[in-house]
Amino acid sequence: MEELKQRILKDGIVLNNSVIKVDKFLNHQLDITLLDNIGSEFYHHFMDQEITKILTIEASGIAVATLTALYFNVPVVFARKSESITHPEDKYSADVYSFTHEKQFNIFVSREYLKPGDKILVIDDFLANGQALLGMARIVHEAGATLVGAGIVIEKSFQDGGKLVRDAGINVFSLARIKNMSDSGITFL
Repeated sequence: MEELKQRILKDGIVLNNSVIKVDKFLNHQLDITLLDNIGSEFYHHFMDQEITKILTIEASGIAVATLTALYFNVPVVFARKSESITHPEDKYSADVYSFTHEKQFNIFVSREYLKPGDKILVIDDFLANGQALLGMARIVHEAGATLVGAGIVIEKSFQDGGKLVRDAGINVFSLARIKNMSDSGITFL
């Protein structure tokens, strides 16, 4: 998606050769027009898949998932990373390692919101090491639902997550695939 790539080049800040900060438009301050266009791209790619629910992980994936869900006219379910007294005991869960937070999380979704027969599209802001996506795939599988694919805003193709999830049979559609990045610039595939 050319609009997204240009925005990454304009406003993305490379912190090191594996971390890019895009919080000016994607995951802290939100450019709603851009996110709407991203949602439209995901819709047009997956529109023939009879999606019944969009699944994401808190927190940065929620905005993109929400705008995507508007096009499909389906609910958004998000995997939580922390529990409170209001969360159900009856849940699907998976352990995932967060590259950004450098820690392990137990993500979970209430069994009330994912059912056998659901056709799930996972939406997330980044694909780096693939652990969040694989964790959500395990939850979808445990629910007896079908994972039809994953829409990723930015894939760091120089990390092994994309290969890992594709080798696991997940249909991944990434809007911007970064080949490499450094202080001197960003190159896309």
